Amino acid sequence: MQIIAVASGKGGVGKSLLAANMAIGLAKNNKKVILADLDLGGSNLHLVIGQNPTVEGLGSFLNNPKQKIENIVHPTDYQNLFFISGEGEVPGAANITTPQKKKLINRLMKLDADYLIVDLGAGSNNTILDFFLIAGCGVIVTTPTLTATLNAYLFIKSVLFRLLYSSFDRKSPAMAYLEKLRKDGITLQKIYLSSLLDKLKELDPEGTEVFLEKKTHFQPRLVMNMLENPEEMQKSDRLILSVRDYLGVNMEFLGVLYRDEFQKKALNSRLPVIVYKPKSVLSQGVFRICDKIMEMDLEENIKITNLDAEYSYQAAEMEAESDFNDKVESLEELLHSGVLTQGDLIETIKMQQYEIKKLKKENRFIKSKLVKASEAGFEV
Repeated sequence: MQIIAVASGKGGVGKSLLAANMAIGLAKNNKKVILADLDLGGSNLHLVIGQNPTVEGLGSFLNNPKQKIENIVHPTDYQNLFFISGEGEVPGAANITTPQKKKLINRLMKLDADYLIVDLGAGSNNTILDFFLIAGCGVIVTTPTLTATLNAYLFIKSVLFRLLYSSFDRKSPAMAYLEKLRKDGITLQKIYLSSLLDKLKELDPEGTEVFLEKKTHFQPRLVMNMLENPEEMQKSDRLILSVRDYLGVNMEFLGVLYRDEFQKKALNSRLPVIVYKPKSVLSQGVFRICDKIMEMDLEENIKITNLDAEYSYQAAEMEAESDFNDKVESLEELLHSGVLTQGDLIETIKMQQYEIKKLKKENRFIKSKLVKASEAGFEV
């Protein structure tokens, strides 16, 4: 079974629409496909494929030790396509525990199908990154807009650093060095990967080689969505070059999808666009992506460990405080590659200032909860 993870650095780029239509496209080619809504806490993929909410989904599987994952795989109205609902209404679904995450990953990888397509939530928290890493084919969906392109780049960088953490033993000097950087307020996003690897190789040559080996199997695919004209294709070319030159990752171009008014009509009709209008420009783009996937010799799943590596609220506070600076540092890399123009920066800086205010507010709330839990005797 081939696992395809569909992710994005931000919401509103058409990630779920691609996942749903791609699943149906593969099913139309006589492939058994399971579509799983892993947008935990915000699942709505059933609306895209026109399905009614299921009684049993991921929430019941995670909260019921006796529940088998096969029991939450439901047939759909489309031949060869099966669906796992995210059950977004289940309290706490977005914050699954480490044992729950390990259990879910283990069971998903044992399902019987030709393709398992997982629709991940927007953003780059550790749960999303871990699900992205288990896939033999990780698809990143973005649009030509400045913020979407930047967040796609940052998502790939976050995946690499998550992979880096999973490559070292917790008691190794390299891990101690990484934690020291974090405690000193130096977030990994600010450090050039090549410089960091030189230092880690001195401290732990074996662990560094493990990371480099895993990195050779990491080849994300890019889908540029919502294009208005062919000139916007340059943004995807520049993004691919930036990822190669600054992160050392070869990102493959999987496809381009133009903005299509039939998509809105299809959603209103509760039908995927490739069913509503299979000859539309958007539908033909999805079918081309499906053809490429079926021709691929996909990599085996990357083995990841340390899935339960979480950080204290002090480290989280430092990260939240520096999120704005992280993105500004990455802007410099993208400016050199030509992805961004100086005129784009005004819009970006205004948006980042608003985002950092929200992050600070959210972090203060989380910190207060953790402090109360610690005072009540819980280990945090």
